[in-house]
Amino acid sequence: MSNDGLQTLRTKTPEEGYELAVKLAQKGIAVTQPSEEIRKMLRPVYSINADSLIATSQVVAIHFQTVAFANNYWNK
Repeated sequence: MSNDGLQTLRTKTPEEGYELAVKLAQKGIAVTQPSEEIRKMLRPVYSINADSLIATSQVVAIHFQTVAFANNYWNK
């Protein structure tokens, strides 16, 4: 995977897969709200909101499920 973008969902380990899932979630936010200034302004609000944190965890979990499937759940 390059630093500029996502090239593949394939990872060597589940840990790398989870890191990729987090990166996918982060990139999704950056596409949805392209202004870094606005994202920084909103972060203090959602960072203390339990519902927002749970929703974020759900998005990462869905991305991790996709990555795990793409990696055949790391079965050899």
